[in-house]
Amino acid sequence: MALFIDLFGFLSLLLRAVTLGSQSLAIGGILFTLAIGRPICGIYPMCGEAVLRSSRRMIVSSALVLAFAQTAMVSINAVILKVTADFQLAEVAGANFFLSGLIIFLAALGIAFLVRYPFHQVWTGLLGLSACILGASIMTSHAASRVGNRFPLLLATALHQAATASWIGGLPYLLMALRRCSPGGAIQMIGARFSKTALISVAVLASAGLGMSLFYFDSLNAIFGTAYGVMMTSKVLLFGGLLLLGGLNFYTVRRLRSDETTATARLCCFVEAEIGIGVAVILAAATLTSVPPARDLAVGRVSVAEIKERMKPHWPRLSSPGAAELSPPTLPALKKAVASGVPLSYIPGGAAAYPSTPADIAWSEYNHHWSGLLVLAIGVMALAWRTGHAPWARHWPLLFLGLAVFLFFRSDPENWPLGGNGFFESFGTSEVAQHRLMVIMIIAFGLFEWGVRTERIDSHRAALFFPLVCGLGGAILLTHTHSLGNVKQELLIELTHIPIALLGITAGWMRWLELRLPPLDRKIPSRIWPICFVLIGLCLLLYRES
Repeated sequence: MALFIDLFGFLSLLLRAVTLGSQSLAIGGILFTLAIGRPICGIYPMCGEAVLRSSRRMIVSSALVLAFAQTAMVSINAVILKVTADFQLAEVAGANFFLSGLIIFLAALGIAFLVRYPFHQVWTGLLGLSACILGASIMTSHAASRVGNRFPLLLATALHQAATASWIGGLPYLLMALRRCSPGGAIQMIGARFSKTALISVAVLASAGLGMSLFYFDSLNAIFGTAYGVMMTSKVLLFGGLLLLGGLNFYTVRRLRSDETTATARLCCFVEAEIGIGVAVILAAATLTSVPPARDLAVGRVSVAEIKERMKPHWPRLSSPGAAELSPPTLPALKKAVASGVPLSYIPGGAAAYPSTPADIAWSEYNHHWSGLLVLAIGVMALAWRTGHAPWARHWPLLFLGLAVFLFFRSDPENWPLGGNGFFESFGTSEVAQHRLMVIMIIAFGLFEWGVRTERIDSHRAALFFPLVCGLGGAILLTHTHSLGNVKQELLIELTHIPIALLGITAGWMRWLELRLPPLDRKIPSRIWPICFVLIGLCLLLYRES
């Protein structure tokens, strides 16, 4: 049970992300169908009917996923309360999270049922159920926990989530519609209508976000000196990337009349990348729910001087202490403490909190710096290969295998194969599980990309594996927070990880655009993603914990 408590933080974050994503997809599909699908059906019946059928299937699927996510979230929260506070079922049933989950569960099932009927008959019911989901969702938000200014914050949060659903949640439906409709006026109408909807959504999203920030931040220092501020900054930067792609979409829509075939292909590619970055935004939003607002974190903030001192360049650490010099393993100590009835104080989702020794710090810095050298070499070799003067550099993906082996042995010295914790036992710590997942992803996309580069794999879909995993890896790194408790040292570490995550997301979706865009449009993204790898390598080389 202690291991379950340890995994609770990470599980709840992932379920929150699934909830926000499926909620946005279900509500976004309803809004898309009402605002765009139905008018198209009236003017272009064949195209409109195809869009409506596909939209119904996607709405049903997302609603069912939402219902499942809420069931899982309520269940694990109830188990945690039962184990840690000995709450009975009747007491849990009165909690906000239980009522919120029940309302969302029933409303999601209601949407999955109603959407099967003609939209002109059930559209009011669908909108009503969507409003119920939004209302229940904000019951467990930061706004609901405020003592003052609760109503304006609840309203802003609801508008923020509704605008997210309308824009980001509507993107998969836009992509589906563009692919379902044959060239003609229907595509122009779809693009034009969605552009107007997106512009309104962006305005509402930005206004609501700015309004909430005025309440959740009390100074500039709170932006970079707290865990909440750092994650909010990440979300804003990703939002900026979405705006850039949205601007390209808007420009492309205006060119549909002159060259519809090329413009439609370009528009689909931009929407695909926009969806990928939108997933990262939702993960960042889910992570924000794990930490209290910056205004409430007055103690332990990081100062500008501390950030400058930590970021000051130093020569990389290329020698490592032995594993025997490290601190005692935390998992056995945690088990022993729980068995004795005196559990250690720790943050759910992370390992037990022990101060890092100089040897621990040296071990971690050594890992980051050698990883940085490998990633830097990957970026430089990818750039060299692109010049056409270094054909041997096409084997750069094989360096990922070396990186994976290095991380497998070095990232978690307490666990197998270096430490005393067994292979399966090590997965009881969420941070270790994330590390092992990242190793598998690195091996997979290294092998796939090498096969593509050497033409051993002659498949366009196989080539997409590398950017997908790269973008997903960056998004997961956003959730790999060390600073749920706003501990200063952990937050300083997080400040070095966030740029790596953002660069990873950028590299992945630039590579995606290089592969998917028409040949004449590939030049810029083909140069951006290798530079991102170079910058990631430099970030890792500058990493410090002291």
